[in-house]
Amino acid sequence: MTRKKASAPAKSAWQVPELKPGKYTDGLPLDEIRYLEWKLILQPNRFTSRKRLLDFSKVMRGPAEDNDVAFLTKGFDQEPLKIREILFLDTADFRLYNNAFILRRRIPYKDGFATGDPELVFKFRHPDAQKVAQTDVRPQITGDYKIKFKAEALPLKSALGGIRVLFSHNLQVGLSQITGEDRTSLDYIIQILPALQTLRRTQGERVELVAGTIVEEVLQDLGVLDFGKGVTALANVALWRARGDHRPLIGELAFEIKRKKSDEGARKAMKRAEKFFLSLQEAAKDLIALGATKTGVVYRLNGIPPNAHE
Repeated sequence: MTRKKASAPAKSAWQVPELKPGKYTDGLPLDEIRYLEWKLILQPNRFTSRKRLLDFSKVMRGPAEDNDVAFLTKGFDQEPLKIREILFLDTADFRLYNNAFILRRRIPYKDGFATGDPELVFKFRHPDAQKVAQTDVRPQITGDYKIKFKAEALPLKSALGGIRVLFSHNLQVGLSQITGEDRTSLDYIIQILPALQTLRRTQGERVELVAGTIVEEVLQDLGVLDFGKGVTALANVALWRARGDHRPLIGELAFEIKRKKSDEGARKAMKRAEKFFLSLQEAAKDLIALGATKTGVVYRLNGIPPNAHE
């Protein structure tokens, strides 16, 4: 009697790759990918009110039901909007973004006033996971900071129904943790962020506000997606608009999953998340802005397209 071979686990349409072992210059091992963030970049014009943001929940219900994903929204219609001001900084020739770096400052607002510590966000984002892992984004400061390494899943650039992945190695640090006052000096920024050393050309260079635009982010939490086996994600939808004239720039639906130990249950939950994401592309097809990223939209506002790696 011939014994039947056990079937191999079904492969995903995309896989977070295994990274080659390595170390940073101080001997610490390379960071590992800890999070998976799923994103739909959305055309912004329909998001004209808080109700329109909350209405995106209706688009998500069908894909959730079709893929056995619990979508828990009770009470979220009472959650307040979150407002942040976002400033992108780069050289006049977009040297950071053209080399896959993003530097921005975020300021949260509550009841119309800035609150908390403004945050500096620095990231290296690229399709090559190994290259991203090997790029050390840690700052040269004595204060506290947070490193977050994640995979970002988006639709294909030219068609719905598929997945492309960018890898993002992020630094988040409060501005209160950074000493020094000349924060637009590229020399000073390189001193704080050594990963940018190769971008220096001459002494005295400066960074400036990208496209002369301050972005206002309006974000609404929609609910919790439960993919089973303890794999859950908070889903939210955001509108980016230009500060001042409130011109809509771009929207985004996002939910983020913390990677769990790769057992059979976790694999099934992640497969369910993938199927939900593919179904959601179809359900939201009239709203999706293919090939875009939020950052890329801001960089293109002045009509000069950068050489993006996204």
